[in-house]
Amino acid sequence: MKFGKYLEKQAKEDWRSFYLDYKGLKDLIKESAKEAETQGPAAFSPRTTSLSIVRAAKTADAAEERFFQKLEAEVEKVGKFTQRVVAELRQRLANLQPKADKAAAAAGATDEKERLMEEAKLIGEDYLQLEKYANLNYMGVHKILKKHDKLLPHSPCRQFYIAHLHQQPWVQGTYSDVLVHLSNCYSQLRGDQAGQKNEDASQGFVRSTTKYWVRAEDVSNVKYHVLQHLPVFQFDKHDFSGDAQLINSVYFDNENLELYHGRLDKKPNAIALRIRWYGPGEPKKVFIERKTHRESWKGEESVKERFTLDEDKGEESVKERFTLDEDKVVPFLEMEYGLEQAVADLRAAGKSEKEIENFSTLFTEVRQQIDSKQLRPFIRTQYMRTAFQIPFDSTVRISMDTNLCMIKENPDEGPSCTLAGRWYRDPSLPINRNEITRFPHAVLEVKLSLGQGQESPAWVQELLESGYLTEVHKFSKFIHGSCTLTPELVQAVPYWVDDESVRPSMLLSAPAVRPADAAAASSSAAAGNGQHVSVEVQEELTSPVAVDKPRKRTPGLEDLSHPLLGDQPTLRLLPDPSKIKGFAKSLRGDGDAPGFWMKLLGPKGPPPVRQPGTTMMRIEPKTFFANERTFLSWLHMAVTLGSIAAALLGFSNTKGQTGLSAHLVEIIALILLPVAISMCGYAIFIFKWRSDMIAKKRPQHFDDRVGPLGLCAAVVTALVAILIVSFIDFIDFLESTKPSPDPTPSPGPGPTPSPALLMPNPAGGVQRLVELAAGLTKPSLVQSS
Repeated sequence: MKFGKYLEKQAKEDWRSFYLDYKGLKDLIKESAKEAETQGPAAFSPRTTSLSIVRAAKTADAAEERFFQKLEAEVEKVGKFTQRVVAELRQRLANLQPKADKAAAAAGATDEKERLMEEAKLIGEDYLQLEKYANLNYMGVHKILKKHDKLLPHSPCRQFYIAHLHQQPWVQGTYSDVLVHLSNCYSQLRGDQAGQKNEDASQGFVRSTTKYWVRAEDVSNVKYHVLQHLPVFQFDKHDFSGDAQLINSVYFDNENLELYHGRLDKKPNAIALRIRWYGPGEPKKVFIERKTHRESWKGEESVKERFTLDEDKGEESVKERFTLDEDKVVPFLEMEYGLEQAVADLRAAGKSEKEIENFSTLFTEVRQQIDSKQLRPFIRTQYMRTAFQIPFDSTVRISMDTNLCMIKENPDEGPSCTLAGRWYRDPSLPINRNEITRFPHAVLEVKLSLGQGQESPAWVQELLESGYLTEVHKFSKFIHGSCTLTPELVQAVPYWVDDESVRPSMLLSAPAVRPADAAAASSSAAAGNGQHVSVEVQEELTSPVAVDKPRKRTPGLEDLSHPLLGDQPTLRLLPDPSKIKGFAKSLRGDGDAPGFWMKLLGPKGPPPVRQPGTTMMRIEPKTFFANERTFLSWLHMAVTLGSIAAALLGFSNTKGQTGLSAHLVEIIALILLPVAISMCGYAIFIFKWRSDMIAKKRPQHFDDRVGPLGLCAAVVTALVAILIVSFIDFIDFLESTKPSPDPTPSPGPGPTPSPALLMPNPAGGVQRLVELAAGLTKPSLVQSS
């Protein structure tokens, strides 16, 4: 679908006149191309001239000049309309807030609350429409500039104007305050009650955690759905900075990537160690956090209040942390800040003895692990986190991380953190292309802390079934950043690096350009396309159009090669955007409807419901071999039936014979052979399906409840058919051996009957009855004298 038609289709009817005039701009580009063909490139030149020079009278602007004038006017039109709609939304929220407070204070005003809920819903829908409006116009400017540079290569302007576009208020500005105030209104109308804050020095959590990918264009839809049920958690209401908070986490590892491989392989007691701080600017107070992997299927137990139980993985991960002042981090890592001094600081801060005891244990263990494993700052993750949670109530907590990027803490061209006496990268050092990777999707985490037998809320299940979320089992920011930025050190990689949606971002972090393409890349940069790769990739990752046809490879990416990636992606985790139906519309049986053979023989039934307090089946290596054994068992049965059928066909000899008895062997073989072929096809289909499910660790049934029954019914049907055919043949045999009741006529003066009529019929009784019915034998002639 062309973008012009797509824009017309997606435009809101009431706002149609405020959208980018894409067709008019495209017509001016075509007119400029014709002028360039007739008058040459001198028809318009972007050179700077004196402002005092007056243009000659009756001199019309060139088509390309009119293009830029119209483009600037269109961008300004979009900006003014966006600001106007945002101001209206803020005013509507300001009017709604006191009404929501009043309705929340009144007892039993259910009708009023429902009316205000509907009003808040309309505001939220208008906000989503405004975001869609801004995204469509932003993409339209990208598309029209790309078309300009393609048809008018003598005056490229795309790179310059994109930088100018990013400075526009409607592109650069943030309107997340609308979502925050809308969340507050919903919270007031629901009557949310805050819990109690835990200020222990050593903290732990009990949660079931599942991670999902969310496309960038679906972030606001997901946020709006969640805030209707959970408020946006504001970490500091006195310092309002929108709905998201900046989070930095510095992960530690050694030169052998011991922690990386341990977490990737989920080895027992594998740890992840990080230092985290919140907010922009230099850190003041940090959290030293440690995650420890535990194998729950082995029956290992630990302190329950420190567990983070992941039910989907069938494993337990202990998450522990303690706080530390920033100026004490380097002495702590260098073993200069000891336990006695740390305990003295805690007592001076008024902490209880139980908190000090828990802190001392964790403090000592982390110091020993840093020292024994020679851990150093390795990878940093940075993102904006929006949390949805009733304050200090961890029953249901949802967090969404956007603008996610991973950075190497130790620069390639500069001193490492250890040599510089720092625990995180020097902000003044430049970051090279291969030292940073930007993740193309948002990462959403659903964390449930429910009691035994308590089910997750219905709106959570609706969120999971909306189609906007893609579950990525075992996804880790630390693992992804480590393998992408240090491919020369890793010995194994996670499965999601083969996904087609992640591939462009990884290519942009490739260690080096291939020598054969270095000249082409340098010439492209000299022509003014030094940023061409990143812009193309950004457009390719966010463009909502042309979903019906395969995307072309971005020309700039062909110059890059990442050691972890092959020539083509081999995995597609995200569903087709055109098949996403949104909330309250499940995808089952619609966009992802199974094919004919899946409906006929494939596994049936919905995926198992994840109940709190239960552990999903852990997929061990022996599961792969069990799948192979099942496949071979089905093939053994199929080969047995096929061999019998083939042998019957091979040794049958019916030349010159007629009748059912003569072809009984072939009939039996032809009944058994399709059953054997069906078994082979079913075995291959199920083996492939189970292999994919095992590789992706999807929480679904691995057993097939319909296929074996269907094949069993086919075998029974075949045996019944063979029994019926054999019974008919047996009746024919009895008919052929029964003596004829007609006496043999004596020869007389009449005509002599044919010898064939007097001989017994070798074809059996059935054939004789057929001949009699057809009039082939005439008893009246035989009996006449």
